[in-house]
Amino acid sequence: MKRKILVTSALPYANGPLHLGHLVEYTQTDIWVRYHKLRGHDCVYVCADDAHGTPIMLRAQSEGISPETLVERMQKEHLRDFTAFGIGFDCYHSTHSPENFTISQDIYRRLRAAEHIVVREIEQAFDPVAGIFLPDRFIRGTCPKCGAADQYGDNCEVCGATYSPTDLVDAVSAVSGATPVRRPTEHYFFTLSDFADFLQEWIHSGTLQEEMANKLDEWFKAGLADWDISRDAPYFGIPIPDTEGKFFYVWLDALPGYMAATTHWCEEHGRDFDTYWGAQAQSEVYHFIGKDIIYFHALFWPAMLKGAGYRLPTAIFTHGFMTVNGAKMSKSRGTSITAARYLERLEPEFLRYYFASKLNPRPEDIDLNLEDFLLKGNGDLVGKVVNLAARSAGFIHQFGGGRLAPSLGEDATFYAELAGQRERIGAAYAERDYARAIRDIMAMADRVNAYVDRHAPWQLAKDPAQREVLLRVATTTLNAFRLLITLLSPVVPQLARRSLDFLHCPLDWDSLAEPLLDHHIAPYQHLLQRMEKSTVDSLIASPTPAQTPKDKAAEERSPEAASGTQATQAPATISIEDFSRVELRVARIVAAEAVEGADKLLRLTLDIGEEKPRQVFAGIKSAYRPEDLQGRLTVMVANLAPRKMRFGLSEGMVLAASGPTGGPFLLAPDSGAEPGMRIK
Repeated sequence: MKRKILVTSALPYANGPLHLGHLVEYTQTDIWVRYHKLRGHDCVYVCADDAHGTPIMLRAQSEGISPETLVERMQKEHLRDFTAFGIGFDCYHSTHSPENFTISQDIYRRLRAAEHIVVREIEQAFDPVAGIFLPDRFIRGTCPKCGAADQYGDNCEVCGATYSPTDLVDAVSAVSGATPVRRPTEHYFFTLSDFADFLQEWIHSGTLQEEMANKLDEWFKAGLADWDISRDAPYFGIPIPDTEGKFFYVWLDALPGYMAATTHWCEEHGRDFDTYWGAQAQSEVYHFIGKDIIYFHALFWPAMLKGAGYRLPTAIFTHGFMTVNGAKMSKSRGTSITAARYLERLEPEFLRYYFASKLNPRPEDIDLNLEDFLLKGNGDLVGKVVNLAARSAGFIHQFGGGRLAPSLGEDATFYAELAGQRERIGAAYAERDYARAIRDIMAMADRVNAYVDRHAPWQLAKDPAQREVLLRVATTTLNAFRLLITLLSPVVPQLARRSLDFLHCPLDWDSLAEPLLDHHIAPYQHLLQRMEKSTVDSLIASPTPAQTPKDKAAEERSPEAASGTQATQAPATISIEDFSRVELRVARIVAAEAVEGADKLLRLTLDIGEEKPRQVFAGIKSAYRPEDLQGRLTVMVANLAPRKMRFGLSEGMVLAASGPTGGPFLLAPDSGAEPGMRIK
């Protein structure tokens, strides 16, 4: 039967670039969607940027742009990277959309009408300098449990303890550095406890993986607390109806973002929204998420849907985290690899294939071991699969005029045995056991390569009397290649498209039962180049500049190229005389452009009130587009000795900040400052 399926991935936050850890989830989802589309099901894949919250508001302020401009830019960048990695969204939307304003406020009104919303006065941390209430993650201090410095306001990354921001020792605002004060404010709460019995039954109904259901039981043991769903102005988000200066907490409107994206897609394609999200909808709805956000999706979200009268998800599929070479991704170690950095160096198909070879239905962590990654990509995709086409196509063109043989003869049984395995492989895809599917496909590839070695077509080509046998062997091999590449197409869609274009045949699962015979193929061209070890190794950023001063990546991270890297330990104190030696001046960015051959650098032309503008290289390419910088004011170290770089002379340094919440963020003076003004 043809199924009607709606699939979503978690919404990436519009505050920074995508990294390879993000892509685990979207690749997992995309493979599942592509498989179901290949089998003829009506499968729709929607997603969106999560575009609200304090971090986005503050980053926009630091860049001197509106939050709307920032989220629009980030959505384009995210979609660019997703598209390059072959993630085939049917709709990629934004939570900052008219549809989401309408749906989020409608859900709230329904919950309020059903008496699931209460209002209470609470005390919250307030930054008296920035003039905003602070989320827990924007408060830093010393852990009250283990004494570790510079920890978040809700948990310690050293000992793992959780606590209230008021428990932090020497707490400071991560926004201004001021000491937070406690201020009373009215907040709105969703009474999650009203749904305790329903949720406990629902999470054990088969909707979740067993591991996740057991994990959620911990919340029920502690008792379900009411969920604070409001934030105070100033805040970039969706206003709470019938209030002044109150906005929905970002997660309250992020979850309905799935419905908003569905609405947008339905309006564009003439579909009925209620067939997907109505209370009586018969379609299937699946969420793919990381295990770190299971609470929001498996407790808050179903309770919201239940209380508002909408349907519930059919299932929630959870995956684990990604490490690189066995260690947690880290900017300081250079292992937090952005999607853009990867795409500058390697084919996305290699990473999709590697992820697929590691993913199974369980929420297990996976490791991107770069040595294993190189071996799998070159050994499996190039060595076992693509080489089959490369080894056979020449014989067809040289001795068969570019046409496959009219019959497989005695090899028809061999091909039928191979094709007969496709349903078992399809079942592995459907069950999200991609690692099993890859193992079975590669075992099939091993059989085909053994077949080629056994028949040795390069030897047959030497004997004119064996011409018919040669063409039959080459035709059987190319049909096996077509079978393999079609079975792999959910994993490597771009390679599959190139391969099937070469074979002059469509992507079709059902037609695999019959081989292509007496069929014209195109001349063979390279389908996938092998990876070089040096290129793979370059994914990880180089050590600090002091260790490898001539290294390209190190040069781009040097103080003259960019600043603002958060120190790992407290610096030594300096005197006022030391500080006075640093000449800080207001600078206007007259021009900005990318630097050819540099991954991170922008070339800035800066007016600091001198007769001639200065040239400075800044490592801010990942955060800023050159065209967005022209005309902006920033802060420059004007008396730094010029430094000769391989790209040219850098005549100073611009200042920027970075930290756990993102970066780099260029420093900007207040309105009224003019180029050349001295900062004291």
